[in-house]
Amino acid sequence: MAGHLYIVAAPSGTGKTTLVRLLLENDPGIRLSISYTTRAPRAGEEDGREYHFVGVPDFLAKIGTGDFLEWAEVHGNYYGTSKTWIEAEMAAGRDVLLEIDWQGAQQVRKIFPAAIGIFILPPSLAELERRLSGRGTDSAETIARRMAAARDEMRHMAEFDYVIINDDLQQALGDLLSVARASRLSFKAQSQRHAALFANLF
Repeated sequence: MAGHLYIVAAPSGTGKTTLVRLLLENDPGIRLSISYTTRAPRAGEEDGREYHFVGVPDFLAKIGTGDFLEWAEVHGNYYGTSKTWIEAEMAAGRDVLLEIDWQGAQQVRKIFPAAIGIFILPPSLAELERRLSGRGTDSAETIARRMAAARDEMRHMAEFDYVIINDDLQQALGDLLSVARASRLSFKAQSQRHAALFANLF
């Protein structure tokens, strides 16, 4: 049977990256799609772990061959998600997770309309601002821009199938795991996974 495709999106500061990491640690049946980028690796980053780091000519060649599910240029660098890899993983029956924004999610649904969308919310705007300020790395102006961007992103949460509020990390992780488990128990998934059983029931 084909694997599931999960899309996880959230504003900056909601804890999405931490939740995704914990999900992957607790559910080995899900593989994270590693994006391609033309930006240089930062200190501590490894090729194939955070990103696949490629040159601009290689990236543009992949666009030309239709390899990307979605791609964008951000601050002068290209970022893209490999459609070829995702299709191969899902065809092999493995579940794949994409950690992208709502715009990328819209592009993905055009090709994979059955993708399962999960949006992560902060418990409140005040808490989100507190988390962003608590990093101690951004100016007040930057935080204000991030808050404005967060409000814009949250206007699109109705486009997703599930909404998880990350107030308590363990509770949010449990909710995320529950979505993955429930998706595997749908009639369609079970009828494909246990085709012989279903065929002999009637």
